[in-house]
Amino acid sequence: MRRTRRLALLPPAVVLVLAAGCLATQQQEVQMGAGYAAEINSKLPIVRDPEISAYVNRLGDSLARLADSRGLEWHFYVVDAKEVNAFAVPGGYIYVNRGLIERFTKMDQLAGVLGHEIGHVTQRHTIKQQQKATGASLGITLGCVLTGACNNPAVGSLVNVGAGAMMAGFSRDDEAEADRVGLDYVVRAGIDPRGMPETFEILMAERKAKPEGVASFFRTHPLEEDRIREARALIAKVPADRLVGLTEDSRAFQQFKARVKALPPSPASPSP
Repeated sequence: MRRTRRLALLPPAVVLVLAAGCLATQQQEVQMGAGYAAEINSKLPIVRDPEISAYVNRLGDSLARLADSRGLEWHFYVVDAKEVNAFAVPGGYIYVNRGLIERFTKMDQLAGVLGHEIGHVTQRHTIKQQQKATGASLGITLGCVLTGACNNPAVGSLVNVGAGAMMAGFSRDDEAEADRVGLDYVVRAGIDPRGMPETFEILMAERKAKPEGVASFFRTHPLEEDRIREARALIAKVPADRLVGLTEDSRAFQQFKARVKALPPSPASPSP
């Protein structure tokens, strides 16, 4: 009965797709993503600062318009959470935690993360994962995974097994494909792709020093040293002349990061 009530919140056509296990059409994907994004935005602390929103959407759109051949309407959000994470929802909704942004040192690192998450949407990894959840309450699930709130029994008990499995992380193959296409999007946008493996190295180093600070990211994004090597190998295949003059950083990014850091402290995550 609980699953039936949750499925009933979705458009009938989407419910049928979920129940049948079929891959959703683009229209169904957009309907599904819009519904889940509305739930997510009502449950997670989204940064509403207009300048912060404008910048992340401007950078995200510069990648998405090169990546997307389906004409999706893309939306990029900063989540006011100190935990390190980022995730994508079907239909073109991308979320990046404030805690991750504050660890970036250059614009190309943020671009690499956005390109990777865009890749999960364009390659339809997100819709496949979402269908595994069979209509579970994604907003609650994402709140748990993104902020660690699932450690709180009162919150974690709201997440069913299907949703938990869905947000356990993409497969290693999906992550590798999102890296590959994300790097391509970044290069085509005139941005240096070396920001992506640099981000991986920053997070790997922090995991060794303060593993609790990046636990949420590693829970949903498989990342080991070989993934960094694979990203650098992909970059090595890019013709050298295409890497000349690509943008690593910008004044606009540094202003964006400073504005993010100047926000009031992020709301506390629920304690265990």
